[in-house]
Amino acid sequence: MDGILIINKPKNFTSHDVVNVVRKSLNTKKVGHTGTLDPNATGVLPILIGKATKLSKYLVEHNKEYIATIKLGEKTTTADTEGEVIEKDGNLKNIFLGLDEEKIKEILNSFLGKQKQVPPIYSSIKVNGKKAYEYARNGQDIKLEPRDIEIYNIELISLIKEELTFKVECSKGTYIRSLCEDISKKCGTIGYMKELTRTKVDKFTIENSITIEELKENPTDEVNKKIVTIEDLFKDKGTIVLNNRKKELFLNGVRLTIEKPNDIYKVYNENEFIGLGIVENNLLKRDIII
Repeated sequence: MDGILIINKPKNFTSHDVVNVVRKSLNTKKVGHTGTLDPNATGVLPILIGKATKLSKYLVEHNKEYIATIKLGEKTTTADTEGEVIEKDGNLKNIFLGLDEEKIKEILNSFLGKQKQVPPIYSSIKVNGKKAYEYARNGQDIKLEPRDIEIYNIELISLIKEELTFKVECSKGTYIRSLCEDISKKCGTIGYMKELTRTKVDKFTIENSITIEELKENPTDEVNKKIVTIEDLFKDKGTIVLNNRKKELFLNGVRLTIEKPNDIYKVYNENEFIGLGIVENNLLKRDIII
């Protein structure tokens, strides 16, 4: 079985926990993930199965969509619910007097576009060979450099009491915890990310996902209904058809002369899908073989 399965990750599961569940349910060792989700977050987690584990290089750059809820008026050590509350805003009620729906929409829209973002100290970014959160847990101060991100769309969903919920579509590398703190600051207060659901990773949506429970109950049926094959994933790419002789050369790693634009192609032998190839300077080289 080779393909991508979209899991709706529940809370309190690490991404590796989900990989282990899939391995056990499908009785296969070749399982991986791309687009890690924190344990307290839920939603879309693409799981790579079989030969699709080689596809991670094509998936890491994908844009993502989230629904997040900010708890305004409080700050935590980790910028989410896992940390301790270290500050409370006693002036929050007065701040809310100046925050109506239009003002909040204006604040959210100010984050649209390309920008620099400072990642949270409790993150897995490596500094001098160590992850940032390792320094934070030891009480050590480190400086994280701002990173280039882009917000493509952001919209208000609700503001109920001290909780602001919004939807955001953003580039790879965007930290929603940092975004929540930055939004809170522009609202004139402090805040942390209370809830996070990833609703989309590129073309993979939460509507096409399955739960851990569904997978455990009927793994074969659920996977057959929901799995995205490698061929399906690259359905928008061009095709190259090889005769039997060229197929053998291709499978053996020989580069073939092909007059096509540089790109990734689906490669066939007659009607049989045999894998992916990459054309560079009119030469076809094998990439992933099915």
